[in-house]
Amino acid sequence: MSDIPKEVRAICALLKQEGFSAYLVGGCVRDLLLEREPKDWDVTTDATPDKIQKIFPESVYENEFGTVGVKTDSEDAKLKIVEVTTFRKEGRYTDKRHPDEVKFAKTVEEDLSRRDFTINAIAMTVDGDIVDPYGGQKDLNEHIIRTVGDPDARFTEDALRLMRAVRFSVELDAQIDLDTRRAIEKHAGLLEMIAKERIRDEFTKVLLTERAAAGVILLEELNLLRSVLPELRDGLGVGQNKHHIFSVFEHSVKSLDYSARQGHSLVVRMAALLHDVGKPATKGGDGPDSTFYNHERVGAKMAARALERLHFSNDFIAEVAHLVKYHMFYYNVGEVSPAGVRRFLVRVGPEYVSDLIKVREADRIGSGVPKAVPYKLRHFLFMIEKVKHDPISPKMLKVNGEDVMKLLDIPPGPKVGQILAVLLEDVLDDPTRNTEEYLEERAEKLGALLDAELKKLSEKAKETKGEAEEEVEKGIKKKYYVQ
Repeated sequence: MSDIPKEVRAICALLKQEGFSAYLVGGCVRDLLLEREPKDWDVTTDATPDKIQKIFPESVYENEFGTVGVKTDSEDAKLKIVEVTTFRKEGRYTDKRHPDEVKFAKTVEEDLSRRDFTINAIAMTVDGDIVDPYGGQKDLNEHIIRTVGDPDARFTEDALRLMRAVRFSVELDAQIDLDTRRAIEKHAGLLEMIAKERIRDEFTKVLLTERAAAGVILLEELNLLRSVLPELRDGLGVGQNKHHIFSVFEHSVKSLDYSARQGHSLVVRMAALLHDVGKPATKGGDGPDSTFYNHERVGAKMAARALERLHFSNDFIAEVAHLVKYHMFYYNVGEVSPAGVRRFLVRVGPEYVSDLIKVREADRIGSGVPKAVPYKLRHFLFMIEKVKHDPISPKMLKVNGEDVMKLLDIPPGPKVGQILAVLLEDVLDDPTRNTEEYLEERAEKLGALLDAELKKLSEKAKETKGEAEEEVEKGIKKKYYVQ
């Protein structure tokens, strides 16, 4: 086993030198057998934590599970600390996640008996000798996910294993054994007892696989999706209009499938999955002429609430909700002016355009159309490229707030911001106006207006329903998509 790092070999050698056994165990063994690079390295031994610490003075032991973190001199982040855990056996799991007590075991076979799935219950020495009492290698080769021993016992011990079964199934392109599958369906409700951040982590791993869509479908088949994203289930069997051949749920999953196969980021994958989550709540009528007015805005709020419940970060939630909110942008060659495209960039943010286009592509493919990037979308990208260097924010104006105060001899206050808002609106209409001469002359005229008049002008300039926004609304009402 030449792929085993020297740091791991050294740890195992020291343990053996002191008269203890040492085995690699868990995911690193599974990855080695699959000829993949392990994500981390775990060692198990019959040495108790105090003896491990004595052998490795540069170690940390801050838990109740017999795991000692052995520090190494490696420059590789995943090898800086290698976890060395004493063989253990466990008692009851009252909280369905952690054992009430941990007792140390004498043999590696006892230790393997407590593990979740056969593919994770394989131990290996650094010399390549394998201990596999539950047929994990066979299941790995045959692409089978099976629990160690009684599946009912394994899932009632730790309900997060319900999610892990799905995750391993899609990661390894494996089928879940029938008895294991039946036990998951039986105990699916136990997932409600698991901390949302643990569910989030497993769901994230599912979405980051190439078979993410199959994972979501499997979660639904096993009655687990209701504990992860129940909002998605509202789209089951919900028919759409003449622009779609799939139900809302099917369309969402197919959109995710395209995004995952393209290797898109987690933000884009999640937005692709949730972009139409607001449709069931906004559906009007039925059949080919049914409508979903404002589903993108409703969906953005629903997506944010769902991701908050799963304890995703605020930045992640904001990005996904933003993409969901604006995924219905409308563009038709000759109908949207360069000024409209500039306003689109102001509203959406230039930094989000690339991801928004990816969500639109996923939306299209998920609708059953053959082309992800048709002529209209290519033209839209051409227009964005054409105007991307035009001034679209107050910072890009040739005059700033200090210039306005000095020119008009006024103190800092709302009036300065109101004038800048109107100046930006002028420049969005015509970038050639972004000169000191034009802006100073315009600022002087604005400064001479009554406060009420200036406020009215600035509010009009700040309204989101500018030229491009009105065209977006028109597109929604006509149920247009960029084809």
